Amino acid sequence: MRTLIAYGVLAAGWSFTAAGAPAADTAKIVLIAGRPSHGPGEHEFNAGCKLLAKCLAQVPGLEPVVVTGGWPRDESVLEGARTLVFFMDGGGGHPMIQGDRLETIQKLMDKGVGLVCLHYAVEVPKGTPGDKFLDWIGGYYETGFSTNPHWTAQFTSIPEHPITRGVQPFEIRDEWYFNIRFRPERKGVTPLLVAKPDDQTREGASAAPRGPKRHIVEARGRDEVVAWAVERPDGGRGFGFTGAHFHKNWGDPNFRKLVLNAILWMAKLDVPPAGVETAVTTEELKQNLDPKRR
Repeated sequence: MRTLIAYGVLAAGWSFTAAGAPAADTAKIVLIAGRPSHGPGEHEFNAGCKLLAKCLAQVPGLEPVVVTGGWPRDESVLEGARTLVFFMDGGGGHPMIQGDRLETIQKLMDKGVGLVCLHYAVEVPKGTPGDKFLDWIGGYYETGFSTNPHWTAQFTSIPEHPITRGVQPFEIRDEWYFNIRFRPERKGVTPLLVAKPDDQTREGASAAPRGPKRHIVEARGRDEVVAWAVERPDGGRGFGFTGAHFHKNWGDPNFRKLVLNAILWMAKLDVPPAGVETAVTTEELKQNLDPKRR
């Protein structure tokens, strides 16, 4: 294992040793990056997790550890984590739902560990995985029900919440998922980013499911929740964020701050009054990108 000065980085096949364990007075954040996916600049899980870890390492009391290549082969890296961050491909092949991994995560949730799912990582199949996500983060992308167009969301009003501290109204183009399958009556779900897609976006060819299905038509003109948080009965917290298809969006200070704030809040740490202040350069955005064919 190699441990960087600011944060630990592990490949999926590497083992986690005491050398990478956090000090007693630090909160361990484990960011798990999926395998390469999509085209250049899209689904840059490796670069995205390492960039977030670099930002988090600037926050006193945090010890971020990045696992690359998907689910860690040595699950001991999960021990002692205050928050888990998953940024990876989802659906039926979601690494979180293979084998007995749901049980592994459930044990951590029972201990009050925070859970963050970014972009495609919020999508799991309906049934047991979906029910788990309803419990853990309050909602999930359900195939055949939710939709995933590329569109420019305008966040004109930001609610008051520790996760939104310092976040100003902004707009940004991304593959913002909506029509999320939430808990009944959104019980316990706190919307954090809400925008209103136009009819063309809601029914566009870039979205799935395609065509004017009944629930899509009935939803015309409705505000859509694309980022949200929950506090679980077990004492833990969950956060779903549907953006981050495009890696360049981490360069937007409001986009980035919301996610960094959420990670702190998931770990039950105080979010600064102005949020987590970080600066990301164009050169930093180019670092750790996966080699992909154009």
